[in-house]
Amino acid sequence: MVVELFCFIAVVVVLKYFFYDDDVIDVGSSDFNALFTVAERLEKLYDGKAHVGLQIPDQDSGSRQSIDVVLVTRREAMIVCVKNVAGFISVDKDGRWVCTGSHKTERLPNPVAEAKQLVPILESYLEQRGISLPEGYFTIDSDSFPSEVIRYDQWIQLKPESNMLSGWIKGAFHGGKKDVQESISEKLNLVLSTAPMWDRLELKGNKFVLGEFLEFKGDNEDIRALGNIRRSKVSTVTIQKTSMFGVAPSKLQVHYCLRDYRGEGTSASDWTEVTVHSRTEIKIQPKGSTKARKYKLSSVISMSLSA
Repeated sequence: MVVELFCFIAVVVVLKYFFYDDDVIDVGSSDFNALFTVAERLEKLYDGKAHVGLQIPDQDSGSRQSIDVVLVTRREAMIVCVKNVAGFISVDKDGRWVCTGSHKTERLPNPVAEAKQLVPILESYLEQRGISLPEGYFTIDSDSFPSEVIRYDQWIQLKPESNMLSGWIKGAFHGGKKDVQESISEKLNLVLSTAPMWDRLELKGNKFVLGEFLEFKGDNEDIRALGNIRRSKVSTVTIQKTSMFGVAPSKLQVHYCLRDYRGEGTSASDWTEVTVHSRTEIKIQPKGSTKARKYKLSSVISMSLSA
């Protein structure tokens, strides 16, 4: 029996920055914060697992294609493209998104078409990882999903059963499909959680940076202590301050976890602790930027490295 799994391409545009109560996540000014805001909101709305910042290998181009978010639920898997813009949004006759701000007008390529181009790439990758998909599994009839702009206030109030949105967005998340076998969702989540992705920094203040980790900068002694933190060996790094009775600590505890190639999960023995000066920095090449950035360890909560 072939298990049907419906995949829908959602395009989410973050329009403005507001402060809300604790149940609503603030949208930061950076594109990275917007990605994680949308991903966490979707997880709450649809009881799914969001995979952020994937870099899926493309056999045709020989390069990796960046996917903002893939959401896996019991009913469907969705590719979500996130555009972090401010101002008024409209859609022209060619499907391009026209963003009019206070100082300039920007035209973005049709994000629906952009997301659709990622479908065969993701489909091919999943099949290589052992997930067989029915023919036409990712096929989308573009006439069924016309371009539509969702205002930020609508996005914040959006609920799965909401009638406030006309057109395709409501039906797309509840397309009449039955819940798929739990094992299918588990396999998808397992494969996507181990797929290539951007390295990730989590900073204080609920901020994030996606990019490529380059190196640590600091005293020679600290660099030697951190020498084992390489992506081939380490998957996760966490930063903890030493207790100084309220005084800003001069040193920090860095905990790093060895990469789990066996798929057996991590244990306490897989973690190593070193102590370095708080002025030590992480150098990273942010996604979409031509310049590398440096962040002090004292401002970092954790770092995840892709294999």
